[in-house]
Amino acid sequence: MKTTGVIRKLDELGRITLPIELRRSLDLDVKDGLEITVQDNCIILRKAECADIFTGSTEDLLDFEGKKVSRQSIIALAKLAGLNVSESL
Repeated sequence: MKTTGVIRKLDELGRITLPIELRRSLDLDVKDGLEITVQDNCIILRKAECADIFTGSTEDLLDFEGKKVSRQSIIALAKLAGLNVSESL
């Protein structure tokens, strides 16, 4: 992990501002999601990937009502509902 040398203070709500250079280098835009994890004594921020709301898969995603759903989940849900669906869709 490399250090950028930038120090930011938390505001009264626990927020920080990411420098524009960092946002640009990570291709972060307004309202992009960030995945927050803790490892050892470090807080790790990662740009959140779009993923299937049911399985977390990031492959073959379709947009439904503002949510991401994989084609495989749609087929599985259709089968669960008793519909006869061809998997070659």
